[in-house]
Amino acid sequence: MKVIHLISGGDTGGAKTHVHSLLQGLNQHIQADMVCFTDGPFTQEARALGIHVDVMAGRNPLAALKPLREKIAREGYDIIHCHGARGNLMGALLKKSTGLPVVTTVHSDPKLDYMGRPLSALTYGNLNAWSLRRIPYKIGVSHAMGDLLIRRGFDPQQMFAIYNGIDFTPRTPALTRREFLDSLGLDWPDDVVIAGIAARLNPVKDMGTLLRGFAAAHKEQPCLRLIIAGEGQDEAMLKALAQELGVADQVCFAGWLSDTDSFYNALDINTLTSLSETFPYALTEGARFALPTAASAVGGVPALIENHVTGLLFQPRDHEALGRRLAALAGDPDLRRRLGEQLLDKGRRDFSIESTIRRQLDIYEAILRREARKKERKRDGVVICGAYGRGNAGDEAILQALVTEMRAIDSDLPVWIMTRKPKATRLRHRVGAVYTFNAPAFCHKMAKSALYINGGGSLVQDVTSYRSLWFYLFTLSAAKRLGCRVMMYGCGIGPIRIPRNRRKTGRVIDRSVDVITTRDSASIDELKALGVSRPRVVLAADPAVTLPAAPPQAADALLEEIGLHPRKGERYLGVTVRPWPGFDEKAPAFAAAVDYAYQRYDLIPVFIPIEGKLDASAAQKVAGLLHSAPVHLLPACPSSELAIALSARMDVALSMRLHALIFAAVRGVPLVGVVYDPKVSAFLDDAGQDLYTQLDQVTPELLCALIDAAAQRRQDRGALEEKTARLVQLERRNSQAAAELLAGR
Repeated sequence: MKVIHLISGGDTGGAKTHVHSLLQGLNQHIQADMVCFTDGPFTQEARALGIHVDVMAGRNPLAALKPLREKIAREGYDIIHCHGARGNLMGALLKKSTGLPVVTTVHSDPKLDYMGRPLSALTYGNLNAWSLRRIPYKIGVSHAMGDLLIRRGFDPQQMFAIYNGIDFTPRTPALTRREFLDSLGLDWPDDVVIAGIAARLNPVKDMGTLLRGFAAAHKEQPCLRLIIAGEGQDEAMLKALAQELGVADQVCFAGWLSDTDSFYNALDINTLTSLSETFPYALTEGARFALPTAASAVGGVPALIENHVTGLLFQPRDHEALGRRLAALAGDPDLRRRLGEQLLDKGRRDFSIESTIRRQLDIYEAILRREARKKERKRDGVVICGAYGRGNAGDEAILQALVTEMRAIDSDLPVWIMTRKPKATRLRHRVGAVYTFNAPAFCHKMAKSALYINGGGSLVQDVTSYRSLWFYLFTLSAAKRLGCRVMMYGCGIGPIRIPRNRRKTGRVIDRSVDVITTRDSASIDELKALGVSRPRVVLAADPAVTLPAAPPQAADALLEEIGLHPRKGERYLGVTVRPWPGFDEKAPAFAAAVDYAYQRYDLIPVFIPIEGKLDASAAQKVAGLLHSAPVHLLPACPSSELAIALSARMDVALSMRLHALIFAAVRGVPLVGVVYDPKVSAFLDDAGQDLYTQLDQVTPELLCALIDAAAQRRQDRGALEEKTARLVQLERRNSQAAAELLAGR
């Protein structure tokens, strides 16, 4: 493989480091050459690293077009890779004439690159914006940069992410900690806890928040000290602020340091308070020294610093939260050690220079595959339709599982989702998306796709709405007429109560669908009752049973935010209720059962909403009737991964929602189900879970008896997990059937 990189040649900072280290590493595997449009230190350093560099200098950027085109033809490059405004302009202009795929790495927000330089923004800024729209493939130097570009309308399916990697090979610092402190003139005792930051002293780094947070933490932990390494326009203001806060003697302004190894080796805590970042090298440099880190949750930072897993996060400008985190780290050596070790492990695994090189090579290979694919296939991709974009964690879990399984079948498969919130869906799942009821748009996609999936959940029913049933039947029929293979994926069928709807449903499914995988055996019986005989019907399971959980520490952090203390051994009752006809009159029974679980088993109730405001309102109704149990209500529906991790943290689950029961069941949590719809009892029966009752039969005595039975099963979670393991195996039939349809079988 041969790749030509186009860059202005005047770059500095992170972009320079990224490009130099990237090309140096790539050339160990492929031929990666560089063309610069300016000669100077950038090109000299590149040559010193063994990178082949051609300079095509000149004030007129278009003058380089012809020699560049000739060089590309002569050398036989496979990909044009651009960096920065001038490189992007040349790549956009060369795309058609060379016929080569063009990709650009976006190192920073294009709209901020020329801030304070109106003439440059008018010229280079607008040319760069024009170029970016014409370059098909983009690489953000963090997922956050990719998110920014997706929000601005760029195709998420042609977006890649890469992170600035560093060499994690152990190095011996030039100075010991004591020697480094002496070099700065610091006579601090050896047992102080030193926090530090290496960054420019300018407004975007928000050092004022750092000083205010440090001052608050120092009051609680007098052993704490701070070293600020860097220079910049805010230096005088920050020194005055340190005096004003009364911590001038505990803060060292070290200025610019060339020996960063000795600096990080001297620290106990690394910090970052930026208002905006892509992915700062300061974090990976700190990770190399296993430094626990307190950082603002901006840009690509959360990709490395997972809250309570590899560090502690806070929101930008929140100096009070930073102060609490610094105090916690300063006062707990075990916490510092644990977070630091986990950060080092993650850094070595995911953010080394070797992983960056592997990722870049994978991106090149994916681009070449996709270009070849466009030439080979007339129809490609899958359109997925379901109850998506409505804020229901269960439906979003189904979608996440579906997208994951489609990517596992074919990592280059174009995926389009019909959703109520296309922008949010594109951003969250990195897929194409069209508005659910934009018939021309989704029909256009169906006409070009190979497979249509009616995706998961109980879509084919008329209890909640006749119109939704008719809509989904229309999409099945339209997809078949437009030439797609059609699949109903991990679905539940029914209930369908109106005779006319039953007849219509049976006819449409029989004529339009190729394969149906159902999530429960009751749905197979319902299909037979509807007269469906032509499609192949397979018993599978709900796609959500295969989803991974977020790290346990993330669940604990969320519980701590609502006033709980999971690390102190507290035990919890997970409660998920929803509005439904008859629920209001049963709310006192739910409240009595929650009070009973708290009094009898010390189970603290945690109300976990699955569908946003709906479940929150039902939870508040029950919470308002409690007499003894405390109220801990999650304010919003968590992500699927976090909802699963929270479910795993519960000792017993009391739930009406199907997916709350699924999340708990696959983690072996004892369940008490309240059935408002046949789909709930169908799942519990197939999962071998027998502790449930119908909503209309709920009484305080019955719920308390079920909680007694569930509490007795807390010590046997392994056996409960085994009961649902069969469902995980069955779920694989969903993706197997989809793969066969995509392969034309």
